This record gives sequence, C-alpha cells and structure tokens, in this order.
Amino acid sequence: MKVLKSNMGQTAEANARGIILMVLSMGAFSIADTFIKLASGTVAPPQVMFLMMAGGAIMFCTMAKVQGARLMDRRILAPVFLVRYLSEVTAMVGMVMALAHVPLSAVGAIIQATPLLVALGAVLFLGEKVSWRRWSTIVLGFVGVLLIVQPGAEGFDAFALWAVLAMVGLSVRDLTTRMTPPDMASTSLAAYSAIAALPFAMAWILLDGHAFLPPEADWIMLVSIVLFGSLGYLLLTASIRSTSISVVTPFRYARLLFMLILGVVVFDERPGYLMLVGASLIVVSGLYMMWRERVVREKA
Repeated sequence: MKVLKSNMGQTAEANARGIILMVLSMGAFSIADTFIKLASGTVAPPQVMFLMMAGGAIMFCTMAKVQGARLMDRRILAPVFLVRYLSEVTAMVGMVMALAHVPLSAVGAIIQATPLLVALGAVLFLGEKVSWRRWSTIVLGFVGVLLIVQPGAEGFDAFALWAVLAMVGLSVRDLTTRMTPPDMASTSLAAYSAIAALPFAMAWILLDGHAFLPPEADWIMLVSIVLFGSLGYLLLTASIRSTSISVVTPFRYARLLFMLILGVVVFDERPGYLMLVGASLIVVSGLYMMWRERVVREKA
C-alpha cells in the first residue's frame, strides 16, 4: 500500500511538473512570436528566418554537444528526414509571413488546428483507424479555421493563408517526427532542421535583395526571438519527457490564450466575433479528440 501511494505521488508530481513546463513553453513561443511581429517593421521576413535558423543551429548544436548527443548521423538523409526539413521550411515561411501581416491572435488561433491536421494525416498516410466521433471532431475544427480565415467574404485577408500554410507545415513536421528513430536526441533533430533550412533562408534573402544582417534592426529584439524560441523548444521537450503526452498535450492550447492577450495588450487587437467562435471550435474539438483517444486507450 505504501509503495502504491508513493508511486501515485511521484506520478502526480511528474504530471504537475510536465504541465507547468508545457505552459511555460507556450508562453515562451508566444513571446517569440510577439517579437517577430514587432521586428517585422524593420526586418524583412527572410532576414527573420535566417537569423532564427542561424541562431537556432548554433544553440542546438551546442546543446547537443553538451548532452553528448551525436551530430554526425548518416540517417539524416533518409526520405523521412528530407520531408521533415521541407515541412520545417514551409512552416517557418508561413509563420514569419503571417506574423508580419496578420493579427497575432488570428495566427495563434489558426495554428492551434495543427493537432487536428496531424490526426487527419495519420489516417491518410499511417493507416490509423478513426471513429465517426473523431472524424466529426476533425471536421468541426476545420470549420473553426474557415470561420477565422473567412474565404470568399468581403473582408477576406489573403495573408491569413500564410498562417494556414504554417499549420500545414507544422502538421507534416509533427507527423514525420513520429517516424524518426527514437534513439536520436531531440536537440540533434532540431539542429539538423535548422541547418537544413539555412540555405533556403539565404537564397530567399538574396532573391529579395536584402542584407543578411539588417543594419537598422533592434538587436535586443532579434536576440530575444532566438532565445525565447529556443527556450520554448527546450521547455516543450522537457515537458513531453516528464510525463505522459496525453497529460500535457491539452495545455498546448495555452499558446492561444497567451497570443490573444499579447495581441490585445501589445498591438491593440480586437478579435471579432467570428474569430472567437472559430478559435473556440478549434480548442473544443482538439480537447475532445484528445479525451476520446485517452478513453479508447484506457478501454484497450
């Protein structure tokens, strides 16, 4: 009995630690997104992407070395990794373009549909079986995205499609991450992705005719983007490794709350009725889908 209580206490402590780390991670990502949007006035999107990838590559390579993880691995040229690199680039391009032109709260709401798209991808490409409840949840979530983007409406903002592109890129990245070798360190995987994205970012800068290092930029702001983005990734990794994924994943939606608050406070945004309804549909459908998956696992 004492052993059982001790194990339950350790599990509760691990769950609490994982949840706190996840919420802090989403906060760090939201702050990085806010700085990206603030910097968009003086720094072009390709420059933001280049600085994030270069800074991220240096930080993640350093952390991988400190952890004793391998950085030279022949497996990084396997097809699944190449698809992951491409999806990472797609997500970054969509994210920096969306943050430069779309309200922060709207971007935050759209990318929260990523778990729903991952679930759809698992059905289409990994052969996972899905019940009618899960299909209904996926459809409901995408209805929420349509309410936010409002294609065909008079006030339609085409730049919102960049956020949709980011959502697609993030979904493919998360889906391919499931297929990467489990023995490969997370820091190494992040370093590979950042290094692979660098040539694209450099080519984008050259095609746009910008300098690699923006002369009029606020470097405190740019360094903050790299630091908070990397911190968010580290906290996210620590959260997932602390306890069960099913426990911490619902708290990813804290990012939407943070971005709504930052959008109102920093940029004086006023989310409309349809955007709030759409965001609510995305969150509710995502949480319901996770709850159903947990119930099915427990019954199995």
